[in-house]
Amino acid sequence: MSADPLNQPRTTAVPFGQYVVAAAALPDAAGFALGDGSLAVIAQGEVRRVVVNDRGALLSLATHDGAFVVGDDAGKVTRVDIDCALAPIAEMKGKWIEHVAAHAAKKVLAFSAGKEITVIDAKNGQRTLGPHPSTVAGLAFSPDGSRVAAAHYGGVSVWIHDRPEQAPRKLAWKGSHIAIAYAPNAKFIATATQENALHVWRLANGADMQMRGYATKPKTIAWTPDSLHLTSSASDAVTMWPFAGDGPEGKPPLEFGTRDGAFISVVQAHPRLKLILCGWEDGLITLADPAQKRAMPLHRAQGILSALAFDPTGTKVLYGTEEGEAGIIELPVTRA
Repeated sequence: MSADPLNQPRTTAVPFGQYVVAAAALPDAAGFALGDGSLAVIAQGEVRRVVVNDRGALLSLATHDGAFVVGDDAGKVTRVDIDCALAPIAEMKGKWIEHVAAHAAKKVLAFSAGKEITVIDAKNGQRTLGPHPSTVAGLAFSPDGSRVAAAHYGGVSVWIHDRPEQAPRKLAWKGSHIAIAYAPNAKFIATATQENALHVWRLANGADMQMRGYATKPKTIAWTPDSLHLTSSASDAVTMWPFAGDGPEGKPPLEFGTRDGAFISVVQAHPRLKLILCGWEDGLITLADPAQKRAMPLHRAQGILSALAFDPTGTKVLYGTEEGEAGIIELPVTRA
């Protein structure tokens, strides 16, 4: 599959009128978590909307076992199926469920509540990991699903989640870590930090490195599927750090698609191709190809991009903005 610049992407935009917190896709449906506590589901051309939290906002969204899973600021974790039927999963009174993650192959679900992580699967039931040094600010499963990593103040804790009695592996670096991503080859863990930088650990030996120079805080990070490049938001160009060989030490990043006066607000990696989706603060959505050093415009939305996701096939893009526009973009791709 490759990008075809001669075809224009088709976009279906829907004005929800509420901050789009997150987007996620099932094979036959798109879900958008909204700031008014509702989840919007687009399936078979029909838009449905269900109130999950009638006292506040939704904070997190994932897909798990054929349904959507949302976390909210009332401490609830809720399953929502394609028909918008609700089923409670857990409730942590007085806590915010800021992060939800799932691993499809292992059929395991995790969510954060304050300083702790709760992990649920059919084999081992429910167990709690933590507490961590601070509120969990990012959550990610390892590529094989055996581990779950939490970003927090002072670094990262990596748990073997079916051994909750075992202490986590600690990856230390001072300061606040606010986002986390495993490399698809499981050789690295990357975080975004409050200090306008990215931090990466090489898991084989614990060696770490830092990439500085961002104008603002990177809030989202993404690896290309081959693990050869790491990118993030908070730049006025597509900035991709090389991780071939010994990694980026002493090497400049690959930079292209510079836009004066505009910054990337959110990034998302394609599930299979070496492409990165970039959402910009001025509403532009681009698809970045590091091999060609090109960023192809897909759509200009109303407002700052706040959410991006691919569908499982990688042929459709879900997007949402702070101003409440959401939509689905059918990518101009051809099968190789």
